[in-house]
Amino acid sequence: MTRIVLADDHPFLRAGVEEVLRGCGIEIAASVNDGAAALEAVEKENPDVVILDVRMPGMGGVAVLETLRARGDERPVILLTAELTDASLLSAVKARVDGIVFKDGAESSLSDAIKAVLAGTRYIDQPLIERALDLAIEPPQQARLARLSPREQQIAEAVSAGRRNRDIAEEIGTTEGSVKVYLHRIYEKLGVGSRTELAVLVLKEKGG
Repeated sequence: MTRIVLADDHPFLRAGVEEVLRGCGIEIAASVNDGAAALEAVEKENPDVVILDVRMPGMGGVAVLETLRARGDERPVILLTAELTDASLLSAVKARVDGIVFKDGAESSLSDAIKAVLAGTRYIDQPLIERALDLAIEPPQQARLARLSPREQQIAEAVSAGRRNRDIAEEIGTTEGSVKVYLHRIYEKLGVGSRTELAVLVLKEKGG
């Protein structure tokens, strides 16, 4: 059974999210009301997924995400938000957020988000993807993907589709280790630091 740590400072909303998750057969390992408690719960409970409200007293969801990543914790993190500032969106993308879900409509999309991130893919609501395209990536001076070799372009497009290294390796007939080496080279050529930033760049160039 999937185990979740949930952090939200609004008891009523948190109770609603808990009800939705339990209805999907998900175990609430811990339910807390601030970021510091969320970090403690993650360390104690070792959950499969962490769900964080963006705005909480003291340490908000983005700060918790950044702290987890700084500790080397790469488990899936989903941000739950009523609204997200441009600065918070950029920080979340740079910290390799796995999912962002609006509270309005979360009862129908949160379960899908959890399934997606557990499968190794991103789940970000479409309006935020569109904003990220404008915010996270600088306008292309020339087609930046043209800097890549055909094999590197193939891998970059596979990443933008949410495929894992293992799946990419099988698709192009190589090893996971080789895919990691390719990705490192791709990151250096394009000036990006994560799979999410790479995916946003690919989507922007393909769309425009």
